Amino acid sequence: MSTSDIDRDDPLLAFQALNLGGSNGSEDEEDEMSLIDHLEELRWRIFKVLIAVTIGSIIAFIFRDYIVHFLEVPLPAQADQLPGTKGGHPIVTGLGEGFTVMLLIAVAGGVVLSLPVILYQAWAFIVPGLYEHEKKHAIPFIFVGLVLFIAGISLGYIVLRYPVEWLVTFASGSFTELVTASSYFTFVAFFVLAFGLVFELPLVLTFMAQVGLITSQTLIKKRATSHIGMWVAATFLTPGADIYSPVILGIAMSFLYELTIIFIRIIKK
Repeated sequence: MSTSDIDRDDPLLAFQALNLGGSNGSEDEEDEMSLIDHLEELRWRIFKVLIAVTIGSIIAFIFRDYIVHFLEVPLPAQADQLPGTKGGHPIVTGLGEGFTVMLLIAVAGGVVLSLPVILYQAWAFIVPGLYEHEKKHAIPFIFVGLVLFIAGISLGYIVLRYPVEWLVTFASGSFTELVTASSYFTFVAFFVLAFGLVFELPLVLTFMAQVGLITSQTLIKKRATSHIGMWVAATFLTPGADIYSPVILGIAMSFLYELTIIFIRIIKK
């Protein structure tokens, strides 16, 4: 029956039909406003993270000389073969390269220093969609994520000397090794960051288990395939060509995978 038929037969039914159509539009408007509210909240969360990174970067820039000296420790003496130099220091080839490298190091340091704020803002954004018994894990989430990331970058810094030494000394008999500051610190950033992010694996998988996406039984069933995939990924995540880096990262990933199964079982109990 068409709307015109309803109008002719019963004006009251026609009025109710129009009201039903109006209510659907109101519901769509409420859904749209809800989406806008979520986007607005996300914008403010990102803004707070950027403020924290900026403050951390300023602090790191103040102590830039100490950070650079600390990061240069794994660099062997063969990296600088210029006459009259002691070696073990990267070089700069442009007028503004020194300042640019220092600025990038400060930003990287700012990200590390602001990690607690980043984890808190990420948790605060997703917590409205969780149950009450899941919201109590906020503090452990931030603490464990921070500890795992620090452990990851610490291990990455310890392992860093192996790929750096291999790459620098590989062709030292045929070429004069002059390592630029930009290339060296970019390599260090990617290498250490890879270890830091990999160590967040238990946190990510445990959270997925909390929201019901996976279970410990799922991880056990996929154990063999996961270990093979992680060891393959370890060879690509470590940019050096040495044998030590992927082996150490693969062992760490396998250990964290098994540790995640224990975490999920403890939390579920």
